[in-house]
Amino acid sequence: MINLEVPKKARALVNQARQAAAEVFRPISRKYDRAEHAYPTELDMLASLLDGLNSSGEGGAGAAGVRRNDDDKRNGNRNGGNLSTVLGAIEMCWGDVALLLSMPRQGLGNAAIASVANEEQLKRFSGLWAAMAITEPGCGSDSAAITTTATPDGDDYILNGEKIFVTSGERADAVVVWATLDKSKGRAAIKSFVVEKGTPGFEVVRLEHKLGIRASDTAVLRFDNCRVPKQNLLGSPEIDTKSGFAGVMQTFDNTRPLVAAMAIGVARAALEETKRLLEEAGVKIDYDKPANAQHAAAAAYLQLEADYEAAYLLTLESAWMADNRKPNSLQASMAKAKAGRSVVDITLRCVELAGTLGYTEELLLEKWSRDAKILDIFEGTQQIQQLIVARRLLGKTSAELK
Repeated sequence: MINLEVPKKARALVNQARQAAAEVFRPISRKYDRAEHAYPTELDMLASLLDGLNSSGEGGAGAAGVRRNDDDKRNGNRNGGNLSTVLGAIEMCWGDVALLLSMPRQGLGNAAIASVANEEQLKRFSGLWAAMAITEPGCGSDSAAITTTATPDGDDYILNGEKIFVTSGERADAVVVWATLDKSKGRAAIKSFVVEKGTPGFEVVRLEHKLGIRASDTAVLRFDNCRVPKQNLLGSPEIDTKSGFAGVMQTFDNTRPLVAAMAIGVARAALEETKRLLEEAGVKIDYDKPANAQHAAAAAYLQLEADYEAAYLLTLESAWMADNRKPNSLQASMAKAKAGRSVVDITLRCVELAGTLGYTEELLLEKWSRDAKILDIFEGTQQIQQLIVARRLLGKTSAELK
């Protein structure tokens, strides 16, 4: 039976993550929002601490993998790395989501490596900071429409193509690139490759200026006859038209709950700040009275808080299922869809409830409302998540329900 209370073994981690968010992230949040593209050097020591937590098996607030290993099944419920990572991410993003995305060696590419890599690759890429490169100029939400090619050539693959909106694309040590081995075979031929910085033919074209998450660098990458060793392909090189895309898509079973956790952290930060402002203004939020018998601002706050709780529970469920080796693609998409939409609604309403204070830089509310939107977009947009949920519930394939 699933228990969605924070497990005792994770409480120390949650407390440590909350302290890091309060003492490291919050004080520099506005500084790096204004200094877009400047690397937050304050994160280096914190990143080393998270490396230690991850290597000890306790889990940090960064990237972990969803590994389906039948030999690792255990009796009873397990609360492992995925749940710990989600809980840690919630706390850290209560501090600042862009700074978490800027943490060394905690990139989404690290989640891909942790999920799909074989044992030799896990050891070889240990300690590497990896970004994730999926989106292309002509390929947004449909990840199966990848046009970047990987052509076998002796002991290497030759990569050609362009990737956009790559988080940590400039700062990371390597990039996990999605490319197709054979366009004629569709999504089954799409594989992921680890391309390290300094590889000839790999170029960072530019950095984007963004609405939110400004502390995080977002890059455009180009691959021009970029030669990558065959041993850098994650998973099997075989093209299986029945399940060939499942390997790379398995990454999303982990990263979507992680992005949902980021959204929950931002939403909670906005709710806590708004509650403080309402109480200072003399608006009491009474959980023992019906909403329609309270101040309009209190009633609105209760509605937002209920939305937050629903997203929070869905996210914990998807992470718990991953820890217990249960297929969680449906729950991961449900959590991502709910949390992504909720954080946008919550932060904007909180700005509204705070009035002029919410719209100025005196508080972080306006920043959180800007940061929130990307959490409803990347790792699959709101519309794509709803489509995935519909396919799962109706038993339809991607060809049957578009």
